[in-house]
Order: sequence, then C-alpha cells, then structure tokens
Amino acid sequence: CFLTGAAKLVVVIAIFLLTFYVISQVFEIKMDANLGHIFGNLPVAFSKILVYFLLKATKPPRYKCGISKACPEKHFAFKMSSGAANVVGPKICVEDNVLMSGVKNNVGRGINTALVNGKTGELLDTKFFDMWGGDVAPLIEFLKTIQDGTIVLMATYDDGATKLNDEARKLIAELGSTSITNLGFRDNWVFCGGKGIKTKSPFEQHIKNNKDTNKYEGWPEVVEMEGCIPQKQD
Repeated sequence: CFLTGAAKLVVVIAIFLLTFYVISQVFEIKMDANLGHIFGNLPVAFSKILVYFLLKATKPPRYKCGISKACPEKHFAFKMSSGAANVVGPKICVEDNVLMSGVKNNVGRGINTALVNGKTGELLDTKFFDMWGGDVAPLIEFLKTIQDGTIVLMATYDDGATKLNDEARKLIAELGSTSITNLGFRDNWVFCGGKGIKTKSPFEQHIKNNKDTNKYEGWPEVVEMEGCIPQKQD
C-alpha cells in the first residue's frame, strides 16, 4: 500500500543521511557552515517524518461499522447493540451507516427495527414498537408487509417482550430467530435475519433478565453483535 511504500522510502533516506552524518563526523569532513547546518538537522527532521509514517503504517485498520475484520466481497458489514437499561438506546449500523441510535433520535422503548435492501444494502425503513405500554398490532402489521429479500435487524430497549403474542413471535421466528420464543420481560436481545430466509439466522444474541446476574438494577448487560451479511443474489 502507499503508506508502506512511503515508510520504506523514508527509512532508506533516513539511513543514507544518518550514514553520511556519521562518516562526516568520523573523517572530520569540512562543509560549508550553511550546508553543515542544513545536513546536520536533516537526520532529526527525517526521524520525525519516519516516526509519523511508521505510526500511520502500523495503525490498525478500521473496518466498516468498527467491526473487528473486513467482510468478504458481496457481504454487508453490520454491528449492533441493545439498549442499556432504560437510559441508553440501541444502535444499528450497516455498511458504515448508523441506521438507528439515540443520537439520531429514532429509537424508543420496545423492539427497534431497521429494514435493509438485501441486494443493495440501502436503508428501507426504521421503526420502533413499544412492547410495554403500546399495542402489538402495529408490529404484526409491519412484519406482514416486509418483502422477500429484505434484511431485518432488531434490537430491544428497556422492555421488548411484555406485549408480544404468539402471532408476533411466529412472524419474527419466520425471519430466522430462534430466541424470540423465549424473549421475556426486560431481556436484552439483538437479531439480524431476513424475509424469505430458509434457515435459522446465525446472527442473534439474547441475555435473560435475572436479578442475580443483571449488570444494571432491573436490567441485564448490553448485548453487542457484529458480522457480515451475505448479499442477496438473483
């Protein structure tokens, strides 16, 4: 890469100048005062440049959404987290685009859902459904309208289960979820599946609300998940 090549060039130049400087000192080569001043400072200047390029060259690369490794071709990078208690909202990122977060002010109590085009990675819609004080009917209708080939990402915040009924759980299970049948009051859950998926999704994390193990009073710890979603092929 460019940085590696530049770093190598700087190393070569720095070694040459330092070698010249050492030889001039050993053999007491006389130089013009101005030239001596310039060349005498070059090793220091190039050392600073060398350090800069080496730091650039050795800095760990950043991948889309901050995931730990690059996704292969024809895959979409994603990273998501559930809410933290009833204080910090969930976050959903796909292809380095934050789709839902507290900063964007488009998350809320219940189940937060982002729909993404399975072919292009384009955001189609975001919605949240209050499963504590709201009604499950809007969630059911929303799930029924999702088109085949759509990537579906879901994350809970505060409580995402109290108003869930068998119909809603069945519709989410059809997207590839295995944990939705056991999702309970104030559990933390993140899930990435798809409409028309033929197998269970490998992208799902679930932590039960348990007063003996909860990180926060009344809520379990945040769950995070990252991965690479295969692009839908024709």
